[in-house]
Amino acid sequence: MKCPSKSLSSKSKIPYNDNKIATKYFYLGVNVMNETIHTLITRRSVRKYKPEAVNRDTMKVILECGINAPNGQNKQSWAVRVVDNPEFLNGISEIFKQKNPKAAEDPNFKNMFRNAPTVVFIGNDTSYDCSQIDCGLLGENMVLAAWSMGIGSCCLASPTRFMTDTPEAAGYLKRLELPEGYRLLYCIAFGYPDETPAAKPRDAAKVKYVD
Repeated sequence: MKCPSKSLSSKSKIPYNDNKIATKYFYLGVNVMNETIHTLITRRSVRKYKPEAVNRDTMKVILECGINAPNGQNKQSWAVRVVDNPEFLNGISEIFKQKNPKAAEDPNFKNMFRNAPTVVFIGNDTSYDCSQIDCGLLGENMVLAAWSMGIGSCCLASPTRFMTDTPEAAGYLKRLELPEGYRLLYCIAFGYPDETPAAKPRDAAKVKYVD
C-alpha cells in the first residue's frame, strides 16, 4: 500500500494542509475523500473568531441540520434560541466581568462566549430523561454542518451555568423565553474562525469490541 502523496491534501480539502491527517486515516482504511468523513475527522473547536456575525441564511441551514438530528420518540425535546444581538451578548458579559474581575483584565475579552458573535442556546426538557441526549445530538449536527461551510464553533457549559446560577443574570435568562419545564443546558458559539487549531490526541484504547 502506497502512502498518499502530498497532493492529497489539496484534493481532499483537508484544512491547514495537514498531510499527517491524510496519511493516518489512509492506513486505517478511511477514505478522507468522502465529504462526510472529511468533516467529521477535521472538525476542531474554535475559540477565536472574527468579529462579524454568521449570516442568518447560513445559520438557518445550520439550525435546520440541528433539528433533523435523531431524537427519542421524535419528542424533539429541545428549545433552541439564537442570539446575534451584541447588546445581549455584551450585556450578560458585563455581569460576568463584575462577578469575575480577572476576566476584565484580559485585553482580548469581548464576551463570555469566547468572543463569538453568534451564540445558540439550548434548553432541555427536564421531564424527559433522554432530553439531554437529544440536545447533544442536536448540537453535534449543528457543529458539523457549520464546519462543512467554513464556520467554527465551540460547545460551552460555563456561560449557561453562570446564567442559571447568578441572580443578576435572570433578566437575560428570561429573554430566552424557554418553555415551562425546560432548563438551559449549554450553548454553542459560532463564528468565522480566526485561528487554526491543531488536532488533539484521541485515545483509541477506550473503544473495545465485546465478544
